[in-house]
Formats: sequence, C-alpha cells, structure tokens
Amino acid sequence: MSPIIRAFFDRPTGSLQYVFHCPTTRKAAIVDPVWNFHPQAGAVTTESADEILDYVRSEKLTVVWVLDTHPHADHFTAARYLSDKLGAPAAIGEKVTGVQKLWKDLYHLGDEMPTDGSQWDRLFAEGDEFMVGEIPVRVMFSPGHTMASITYVAGDAAFVHDTLMMPESGTSRADFPGGSAEDLWNSIRAILDLPGPTRLYIGHDYPAKGTAPDYMATVAENRLRNRHVKDGIGKAEFIATRTARDATLTLPDRMLAALQVNIRGGRLPAAEADGHSYLKIPVGKLDPL
Repeated sequence: MSPIIRAFFDRPTGSLQYVFHCPTTRKAAIVDPVWNFHPQAGAVTTESADEILDYVRSEKLTVVWVLDTHPHADHFTAARYLSDKLGAPAAIGEKVTGVQKLWKDLYHLGDEMPTDGSQWDRLFAEGDEFMVGEIPVRVMFSPGHTMASITYVAGDAAFVHDTLMMPESGTSRADFPGGSAEDLWNSIRAILDLPGPTRLYIGHDYPAKGTAPDYMATVAENRLRNRHVKDGIGKAEFIATRTARDATLTLPDRMLAALQVNIRGGRLPAAEADGHSYLKIPVGKLDPL
C-alpha cells in the first residue's frame, strides 16, 4: 500500500512535519507536528499545527494517530494540542521513559513529573504494528540521535526522523545526552535494508531563504549517494566522520526549552500561582558545544 503524504515545513527550526493517509478510507496519521515557540518572548503559538488542521479538514481526513518519532530537541511537539483537537491518540516509542529520567535529572525536576510515559496514550515497541485505514504501519526502534527514537514504516514509505538527512547532507547528529554514533549507524543500516523503492521522509532540512526544503529520497538513492552511509562506507569510517562533525556543532538554541516540554508529551509545566508556566534552564550542566 502507498500512502498519500503531505509535508509541512517549519522554517525557523528546519523541522518537517507530515500527514499521511490511506487513499481508500481517508484515515490519516500526523507525524512530528510543531508547536511554535518564540524564545525571545517566551511565547507559544499554534500556526504550524493549525495549518495541519486546515489541511485535514479540507481533505476530509479522519486522523487516527498523532505520532512523534522521538522527544525533539529543536522544537516543541504539538502532539498533545492536535490529539486534543482531533480526539486521536498520541504515541511515541517506549524508550521515552529513559529520556524522561535523564532530562528530569538534568532539569532537577521534582516528583510532580512521572517518568513512566503516561503522558502519551500509547508507547510503541520494536516490531509493533497498527493500521491507518488500509495502510499497515510497522515500528522500528532506531536509536542514535536519541535513545528513544523510532521509525514508522507505513506501506512503501518510512518516516525516519533524525537518522538520515538528504543524501547530499548525510546523517543527523548523535551527540545529545543519550545519543550514540554507533547506535545511529546500526539504525541507519536497518533502514537501508528496507526495499530499494521505499520512500524515506526525513526530519529536517535547512534550505536557503526562499528555497523550498527537500525531504524525501528512496532507500536506493541513499545507498547510492548518501555522503555518510552510501554502500562502501563502513561502520568505523561513519563513526569517525559523525563524531568529528558533531564536535563542531553547537546545541540547538531551543533545546533546553524544548526538552522539558517534550518529555511531558507536549505540555507546559504546571502553571504557578500567577497562572503562567515557567521553564527551567540548568546552568553549568552542559558544555557550550
């Protein structure tokens, strides 16, 4: 089965969001939606998620899942907002509990935030399967970028999040807390063992101003020309390349804000006495790079 896929782009964070649907039943799923955060003002808005809602309504789709591939470091997830709006369950991989524990310690949060994944309606494990209309969806555990990352293989398409980028760019970073270049290699090789025509939809692109993003290349295209993992490049070479590249990268400018929202499933911290939520920034716990 071949799902119909629409990509949405959040230019400030370079994030790609997707809606895929079954052409027969018009049942749909949303993948990695963005809840817009404006760090200079500490404000959150919903224009990206509302664009998705407008599309769903205009196409007369019935959303049956709101899916995240991992707890994102560069944007707030709009999964809970869209789940509440659409009455569809929100889901993520079961290893998110490890990310919750890690970042709960980094933020020095108290017992008010559980780390059992209960912020989502479903936690997926490796090999889990579900249907979106007549489209079969299989879950692949694909850590490396984070310890909790998963890929959704939906018919002849796969949403591979922050593993691969476009072939000219290579792969995604693996240096966040809990990340691993070796795990990323293993995850990518499993993805590249999918059938050659499988369409791989990535999590990020960073085009020049005024230029549209690229976001899909097939398994065969990546095996032929991906600069980091094309056929002929071995594990040791990849790990050395990825580690050297990651050593030059600064942390995403929204990371310390985003993770404390995303480990809560897309919820702000509980409001304080004045009715407003406040984010915590750990000082001196992470290196500048």
